[in-house]
Amino acid sequence: MTKPHHTPSIHTLLLAATLTALPLLGGCMSNPFKQGPLDTHHVATKERLHNIGVFQLQRAPEDTTRDTQSQLAQAQTDYADVERIDLALGDARTAALSNNLGLSATLIAPEIAAQNVNRELAAFESVFTLSAAWNETDAPTASTLVGSQARNQSLTPGIRIPLMTGGSVTVSAPINRSATNNSFSTLDPAWTSDLQVSLSHNLLRNAGRRATTHALRLADFDRQTSLAQTKLEVIRVLANVDRAYWRLYAATKALEVVEQQHTVAQSQLASAQRKRDAGTGTEVDIVRAKSGVADRIESIIRAQNDVKLQQRTLKQLINMPGLTVDTTTRILTDSAPDPVEYLYDLNQLTAAAVDNRMEMLELEIQLARQAAAIGFAENQKLPLVALNYTYRINGLAGSLGNSVDVLAQNEFEDWSVGLNAEFPLGNEAAKASLAQAILSRLQSLASRDAREQAITTEILNAVDNLQSTWHRILASRDSVLLSARLLEAEKRQYDVGRSTSTIVLDADANLADARLSEIRAIVDYQIAQIDLAVASGTLLGQAKVEWNSDPKVLSDDNRAKANEGVTPYKPGSGIWTKP
Repeated sequence: MTKPHHTPSIHTLLLAATLTALPLLGGCMSNPFKQGPLDTHHVATKERLHNIGVFQLQRAPEDTTRDTQSQLAQAQTDYADVERIDLALGDARTAALSNNLGLSATLIAPEIAAQNVNRELAAFESVFTLSAAWNETDAPTASTLVGSQARNQSLTPGIRIPLMTGGSVTVSAPINRSATNNSFSTLDPAWTSDLQVSLSHNLLRNAGRRATTHALRLADFDRQTSLAQTKLEVIRVLANVDRAYWRLYAATKALEVVEQQHTVAQSQLASAQRKRDAGTGTEVDIVRAKSGVADRIESIIRAQNDVKLQQRTLKQLINMPGLTVDTTTRILTDSAPDPVEYLYDLNQLTAAAVDNRMEMLELEIQLARQAAAIGFAENQKLPLVALNYTYRINGLAGSLGNSVDVLAQNEFEDWSVGLNAEFPLGNEAAKASLAQAILSRLQSLASRDAREQAITTEILNAVDNLQSTWHRILASRDSVLLSARLLEAEKRQYDVGRSTSTIVLDADANLADARLSEIRAIVDYQIAQIDLAVASGTLLGQAKVEWNSDPKVLSDDNRAKANEGVTPYKPGSGIWTKP
């Protein structure tokens, strides 16, 4: 082989091509060694970050012609002239599971954890390897037995198979072509084609399935923890929906009570005016009656606003299409409470709460994770000893085809075996990791008893609250009956001139307070049942809640949404309630 003259070598061309491509590798930067304008991305301007604006309210023009009655009429018109929708409690739950924004984000977490499991499992996938090289040498020699110029090309395809026991097997078929100007070379060019099987396996440290699959096991623990946290969030959201639903029911009923008060006050004003016209009443009674009407108007306006606030809270939780927080649609609670007394076994309830609470399950998963960490830390204390074994069948000829024929005849083979070992002097890092893992588990074991005690306390408090609200319902019912009888008696006394408008209106106010107390007691009883169910790790009612998620994470639609920064897919879209 003769050396060409005045022709650039291949490595010179490769070097020139690499230097030319450097700016492209730096993202179209003119200088790949200095910071450029694309290295940072400013989302907010300096003014937006440092300047605080001023919010000013515009005063409305004064209207001296509007009295309390016209204000009430306007408020009732604004409140009544809106679209209405009947909503049952079960429908509110279903809507929250499908549309709640916070829950949609939470339901993605288990999918992220599941992808971590897939990523760790992918570490045991077989890998196809391919290496290629071109090598040229041109060196002066002191002997004619050695060539001064040589050219080698090699191609090595192979498959690397990881083992779950702590090693890997590699099967490769290296092919090599070599040419030289050495006149004593038997074959020029010479082709080699080999079949090689190699085994590399750890014997102590990082050996065995428990050590090799440790990262996979931790990822699966994280996935289970994420599912437990998601279930806890689902329970929390549904419990909040139930509470918001009954609070809206209470606000609606309270509005009805104050509207009834206004009707009574207007009736009392009309009665006072009739008595004055008949000469049996006084102007003071009319003033007192008008004052009572004005007080009821103010109560109605406050009650209407409370209904709007409670509606908006429920709308935010359920986030139904066409019933979002910015809509004026009025929600009518279609489900009514049915307060009855319940019987329960405290010991059985407490035991069930410890079994059902996701906080306890999360702690159990953490204890299992820490036990795995202890086992892995003990394995890491061992010396690192690796076994290496290689078996090779060789083929050599002047052409590739003849070389493969020699390989197929299996007349030339060799093998090698060896050990590599590392023995840490002192091994303090591994000892410290083991001690840390043991102490973490002891800490979690100590907190488990405290958590059980906290759950027991929540159950006992919820039961006492449930009993208390039931007794409040019974007491408020008696109060309503007695207050109603007292109001009728005062009306009769007023009709015969033995009472005043103030006394009648006070009796009506007492009746309204008793009715509001009954409503609050009934709603508090419903919420107490919800709190007891949540404390036991369950949901109130007879409908079991399940969720399934089968998102196509890598779909073009999700990629586009993720790139645009909009809300991604909703794993909760497959959630439903079923008996």
